Amino acid sequence: MRGSDADASIYWLARMLEGGEQPLYIARRLIQFSSEDVGLADPSALTQAVSCYQACHFLGMPECSINLAQCVVYLALAPKSVAVYRALEAARKVVRDSVGQNEGVPLHLRNAPTKLMKELGYAKGYIYPPDNPSSSQSYLPDSLQGSKFLDWPDTSATDR
Repeated sequence: MRGSDADASIYWLARMLEGGEQPLYIARRLIQFSSEDVGLADPSALTQAVSCYQACHFLGMPECSINLAQCVVYLALAPKSVAVYRALEAARKVVRDSVGQNEGVPLHLRNAPTKLMKELGYAKGYIYPPDNPSSSQSYLPDSLQGSKFLDWPDTSATDR
């Protein structure tokens, strides 16, 4: 599926099914693939994969083999992007590398449901994005200002 070869994808699905692989295992792998390999290039891929899993759960074999085949072909032919996968990995690396030194949530982003929290500066200066779409408010901790994890829009999905 990663190589966008629908014929090969169907062949390997048939091999798995004829070899006795459990359809729900295959469907779970399709869900993972839909986010990890297709991602934002086709956000509907996740819906397709979850629907496939549900169909396999409801129907069982042999009927659900058609649902699996449909999903495999859909995912094989879908555009690919690993931008979200790479963004998460980059952010996780930053978190791991700063163990014990991670800053707290900036005060202006913290909810202030109590008087004490308001007095401590929680939510002070928060700009509500729907009312101020062009705001340049910061959402990262001070030490990470300017950090970029997600490379998007994705103009060359197959290179990612």
